[in-house]
Amino acid sequence: MKVGIVVPFSWSFWGAVIEHAELQAEALEARGHEVRLVMGNDPPGQFTRALHPRVGRHGNPPANVIPIGRSVIVPANGSLPNIILSPRAIFRIRRVLEQERFDVLHLHEPMTPVTCISVLAMATSPIVATHHASGDLGWMKLAMPAFGFLGRRIDQRIAVSERARESAARWLPGDYEIVPNGVLMPDAVDSAGREHTVTFAGRQEARKGLQVLLRAWPELYRQTGARLQICGADPLAVRLLLTRLRVSDEGIDILGFLPQEELTALLSRTKVLVAPSLGGESFGMVLTRAFACALPIVASDIPGYREVTTPETAVSVVPDDPAALTEAVAALLADEPRRVAMGAAARALALDRYAWGDIARRLEGIYERVVAGDGARAA
Repeated sequence: MKVGIVVPFSWSFWGAVIEHAELQAEALEARGHEVRLVMGNDPPGQFTRALHPRVGRHGNPPANVIPIGRSVIVPANGSLPNIILSPRAIFRIRRVLEQERFDVLHLHEPMTPVTCISVLAMATSPIVATHHASGDLGWMKLAMPAFGFLGRRIDQRIAVSERARESAARWLPGDYEIVPNGVLMPDAVDSAGREHTVTFAGRQEARKGLQVLLRAWPELYRQTGARLQICGADPLAVRLLLTRLRVSDEGIDILGFLPQEELTALLSRTKVLVAPSLGGESFGMVLTRAFACALPIVASDIPGYREVTTPETAVSVVPDDPAALTEAVAALLADEPRRVAMGAAARALALDRYAWGDIARRLEGIYERVVAGDGARAA
């Protein structure tokens, strides 16, 4: 089967949806399918630096990526995604659809202009759509009158969590199947024998809560002597945040964006992942990524994370409370047997619920159903 995975964001700037789509493509290819990723790309150069202050990956995309244009930063749902809005992309998308002749198209965040909306308007192939975001999705107030009717083109709706389903169904009522985000599973990892470090992995956005962790850091560093590794966030933005908070960078390693292999290696040798998000999370892919690496978590007690964490794998803390965060991380670092046991439980949970092999089989079944004409088209 030839599958087109359509993502309205830029390959050049890492995010949870981009990671999901790349791993989805890899898992489907492993099952013998031909897969193309249709998304934006921002080549290196002065123009990209002007449009995008944060550091991205600006090499050549993999061979299975079909670039359709540059992106711009558009504030949405408490985040700063890099979305393709150029009208030129519409013509490129039309050409891609005509040339590739996909058996099925899988859209991520399907109501996002211009990429997904163009595909909904022009495609003749069956369409599967995955909804990732949670919250009010206030921008849909403008989107629905303009192009909400295109939702009727979707043959099967998927949500990555119950919270994402509730958010999407508020605007697009219908039947949804819950298929969680899959996770990259390293072959063998051990929760014991780790470096004395804790890690934050995520973009430097207010809702990710890095500022809470940095406010907690001086006391946490004093109590534990551990080093803090910050990855995924733009190094300049992190240093500006440290300056604004008047927090020293002592004990902090600012690593910037890491390729998949390096992030997996980092999560496989650190002791604790800290996820101090304030809200707006529908699932928490960084949590399952840590679980796959046998890494226990200290995470904010917020709705999106509650669907992923268990008492055996994570310590939940009150959001936006540096003192509570310090206490939880210090206690876990001080109790090595407990930390090791939680890491082993996290790995087992990831294998049971989030391994891409099982999720790819579920997606394959959905594709076969919609191609056969048995999809649940609704809107």
